[in-house]
Amino acid sequence: MRIGIDLGGTKIAAIALDAGGAERARHRRPTPRDYDGTLAALAETVAALGPQAGVAGVGISLPGIVDPAAGRVRAANLPWLDGRPFADDAARALGRPVRIANDGNCFALSEAVDGAAAGAAVVFGIILGTGVGGGIVVDGRILPGANAMAGEWGHNPLPWRTETDGPPVPCGCGRQGCTETMLCGAGLTRLHAWRTGGTLAPPDIAARAQSGDPAAAATLAVHADALARALAPVLNLLDPDAVVVGGGLSALPGLCDTVRERWGRWTLAAAPRTRLAVARHGGESGMRGAAWLWPA
Repeated sequence: MRIGIDLGGTKIAAIALDAGGAERARHRRPTPRDYDGTLAALAETVAALGPQAGVAGVGISLPGIVDPAAGRVRAANLPWLDGRPFADDAARALGRPVRIANDGNCFALSEAVDGAAAGAAVVFGIILGTGVGGGIVVDGRILPGANAMAGEWGHNPLPWRTETDGPPVPCGCGRQGCTETMLCGAGLTRLHAWRTGGTLAPPDIAARAQSGDPAAAATLAVHADALARALAPVLNLLDPDAVVVGGGLSALPGLCDTVRERWGRWTLAAAPRTRLAVARHGGESGMRGAAWLWPA
């Protein structure tokens, strides 16, 4: 049995999986806003899974930079965890071994084990949502990197920027023109406003595009082209067998088709064989990937 917990800024979601990946139990509760409260909530969450929890190890997925070697995190959404020995303290609170990983890494692991990239040797998982995250999985294991930053492609500059992308804007990391500022949800809204003068949320832009609005369709095309350009260096450097797209923007109409059509213009391989797919487990990939931090 494996237990996976998705520790977010507003909720804690947990799942118990058997050896074959079938769900045996789940639990959800709000996230406390302090360190000791969070540890207590994690213990209560595991207890709430009932007998299915057994004596399994626990994996925890959380946002931010996670250093598994040091057991410490830098999490903007969970600032009370910053610099604390969270992995060790969680293990003591739960009375069982704990492994922690960045939510983008857990997403990639979930999709590599039994999701849209099952069977692929090298998987790059990307999350397009409030921010732009990513993770790399090789042969069923997360590749964290020497600085625990492997897969953090959102803070690279958007490559081959054109006038149609609009002017570069400041990023939360302190730099300007990062890929995240273009591809995240707010970036799509900003792009449409710059192109049309109208402010719409991503679901409304998508709905208008599907109903035949040419301006909305053009915005989605520019956004998808930017995604193709942003992924091209990843393909050149990592050459993954599969790229899996998650997050709220993964549902944008025509996104994967447009990227497949265009990314060969920017990669060394004119017709990349890399598989591109939308995530199978969606919003559950965080806790499922956390559970798979304990491989067979």
